[in-house]
Amino acid sequence: MWFLLLGLLAVALKYFEIGFVAQWDWWIVLIPFALAAAWWAWADWSGYTKRKVVERENARRQDRIDRQRSNLGLLTSRSNRRRRGGR
Repeated sequence: MWFLLLGLLAVALKYFEIGFVAQWDWWIVLIPFALAAAWWAWADWSGYTKRKVVERENARRQDRIDRQRSNLGLLTSRSNRRRRGGR
């Protein structure tokens, strides 16, 4: 995402001829877009994207379970659960 934002900023600066970016060639200004595409390709290929989605879903599920247990008065601290051998 950072490469994409950097690319958009560079294109805007080049187009409106602002600052030192106006002196750069267009291929230099467009490099962040190529880096963003390479990052997304690697993230999909390596499973990084899927891993992050699963981590977010697991965190949301655990928060929901903890909230429900707390509302029922059944929530114990995680340290107590670990000592007893629970999850």
